[in-house]
Amino acid sequence: MLAGVIGATGYAGAELIRLLSGHPKINELLLASVSHSGESIETVFSQFTRLGLGTLLSPEELVSRAGVVFGALPSGKGESYAKACLDRGISYIDLSADFRFDKDEETFSAWYGLPYVYPELRNHSVYGLCELNRSRIRELAAQGPVIVGNPGCYPTAVSLAAFPALAGALDIESGGVIIADAISGVTGAGRDLGRAYHFPECGDSAAPYKVGSHRHTPEIYRNLDIMRKRKGGRTRLVFTPHLGPFNRGILATVYIPLGSGSGGQCRPASEDTAAKARQIRAVYSEFYRDEPFVRVLPEGRSAATNQVRHSNYCDLSVHLDQSGMTLIVVSAIDNMVKGAAGQAVQNMNIILGFDERAGLESLPALF
Repeated sequence: MLAGVIGATGYAGAELIRLLSGHPKINELLLASVSHSGESIETVFSQFTRLGLGTLLSPEELVSRAGVVFGALPSGKGESYAKACLDRGISYIDLSADFRFDKDEETFSAWYGLPYVYPELRNHSVYGLCELNRSRIRELAAQGPVIVGNPGCYPTAVSLAAFPALAGALDIESGGVIIADAISGVTGAGRDLGRAYHFPECGDSAAPYKVGSHRHTPEIYRNLDIMRKRKGGRTRLVFTPHLGPFNRGILATVYIPLGSGSGGQCRPASEDTAAKARQIRAVYSEFYRDEPFVRVLPEGRSAATNQVRHSNYCDLSVHLDQSGMTLIVVSAIDNMVKGAAGQAVQNMNIILGFDERAGLESLPALF
């Protein structure tokens, strides 16, 4: 299979190159860049020296030759390439937000300030959170070429943390507010320069940003609401992102209020609380039993970004507060892999009928 990456000189594009160059089903890579067309990828990332990847093409030439295309472009820049891919009969996996909201142009425009250029493309698109929409992705792909809207990094980490609790096995407080605090490495901001991402500004510091207004909020809300509606109930969400002084990774701590019969007064954790936590952990383990990239950690361990670095895993650790009234789930992903390029490759594997784990089985980096 010949795969193409448009936007190969960005962080997510480079991560796609790293993953696809070792994929057992990809025998050739084509790379495109609007800003570096005609150059070698080695001049941008010396890590790819001697891989024989050739010169960077124009996006149009890449689409005319590839068998499957990844778009690692800013939101609002990829719809024309998605259309060109469909016209050629090949699938397009989009890492921007352009196809994350399906036909809901109103929500997309409200949060991203852009209209749909080709709204009819949503008849062939699917939201690509594999653990939520795997069957739908396969269904559409069986009918012909498909556009996959790859999820955002924060929505991936938060949604996977909350899904089992909302799916119906636990007693969740009706109308309770789910709170998600998440911290991301600086690569999440992309390669564009900005003062907030200079080392003197973000090194040795952690700070919230876009409080109450981050554009991933509606995507998280929609995911949780889909899962919540399987049982019935209304989702209320508060999401606050933070920038951390590290390169890659997301750690999300998600607080889910349990029903009134779930606990009592605030007091030191008891044997009853520990037993209940074990029961909930068992629910999570069962929910993700067949998921190749979600790991529910055993009692006594907490999810951490250094345990998933450079991998497509999402680690989850399950905890309860002292009263037993609040479920606390900690989620760790590599924002550049499970939060972007790795999940895109996972989606490619699904739509092309490959083993879903192909090209993604490397263990997390130790140090």
